[in-house]
Amino acid sequence: MGTSNALVIAGAGLAGAKAAEALREEGFDGPLVLLGDERERPYERPPLSKGYLLGTSEREKAYVHPSRWYGDHDVDLRLGTAVTAIDPAAHELTLADGSRQGYAKLLLATGAAPRRLSVPGAELDGVHYLRQLGDSDTLKETFRHATRIAVIGGGWIGLETTAAARAAGVEVTVLEAAELPLLKVLGREVAQVFADLHTDHGVEIRCGVQVGEITGTLGHADGVQLADGTHVPADAVIIGIGVVPNSRPAEDAGLEVDNGVRVDAQLRSSHPDIHAAGDVANAFHPLLETHLRVEHWANALHQPATAAKAMLGQDVAYDRLPYFFTDQYDLGMEYTGYVAPGGYDRVVFRGDPGSREFLAFWLSDGRVLAGMNVNIWDVVEPIRALVTSGRTVDTARLADPGVPLAELV
Repeated sequence: MGTSNALVIAGAGLAGAKAAEALREEGFDGPLVLLGDERERPYERPPLSKGYLLGTSEREKAYVHPSRWYGDHDVDLRLGTAVTAIDPAAHELTLADGSRQGYAKLLLATGAAPRRLSVPGAELDGVHYLRQLGDSDTLKETFRHATRIAVIGGGWIGLETTAAARAAGVEVTVLEAAELPLLKVLGREVAQVFADLHTDHGVEIRCGVQVGEITGTLGHADGVQLADGTHVPADAVIIGIGVVPNSRPAEDAGLEVDNGVRVDAQLRSSHPDIHAAGDVANAFHPLLETHLRVEHWANALHQPATAAKAMLGQDVAYDRLPYFFTDQYDLGMEYTGYVAPGGYDRVVFRGDPGSREFLAFWLSDGRVLAGMNVNIWDVVEPIRALVTSGRTVDTARLADPGVPLAELV
């Protein structure tokens, strides 16, 4: 069994690596163990569907730290080492090889896994998910040889992989169950912008459809059969229908789990010596006064510093607003804030959304809940200030490009 006074991080993605970094920066000089189930050292995931998939960014740039960083900072990085069980009473982990690792404090940074599609043919060759570096490598190779692909799911992963496929000259059909891609996330007004973007780039988008089967020839996918009997031919199929938090060991251990490991603003779970951060954490947000599980890069980047300080006994809370970004074709976007599905009563645009250079604000009772900047930069901070102020705003001034956002706070 490993050292029982160790701080152990389960999950060696961005959140796990940043937690290790934060613990060392905060002065912890004891045993520090970082366990990862993948064979790759910690890397960031956005490049997998953006620059690396497009071929505009090198593989090395995806990694969180240089390979020597872990040894230089006395971090015991163990790759290919999954945690299968947690014993909170004994402060002990069981690993996939049957060995045990003790801990004084534990951080769960186990992330999430792609939600699997349960239809006939889903296990055929040529059916792809995107979560790991190797998946991105496979898709790049697929784009070199495929003439046409079908993308099941019109969320961020589905649309970003669609944009990369089109950049490679591949024909794409997007199959989405809702009335518009991103409808649940952005609402109808702004979701339409992204639907138009892809249509303008030659993508066929079929909304309101249900997948009945993935068809195949000689064990390889050759299309998608819809529930209405329509067949969509494809040389490969990409499935992007969301993710599921990797919280099973926590649930089996008796920790409170509800759409991820439920933690407080200090990122502490129902057991005082176990914290969680990143995609697996359903954390109480003190400003928004609700629990949120945010599946975006910024949470995995910033939450670990709070978790590390809390593990070391500091009085901290994670209150940073959710933030995410996307790059598709010639559209770059940043989104700051949080809107529950259907939780807004108005969208105010500053600029023409048809020009794809605008700001959009989601409001409820005159208060700005979230803002998005599309091909307009250096405005995240004033948008964040607008959201955190909680003040009602003059919507005419909010829509007026001549009024500095800072004057509305």
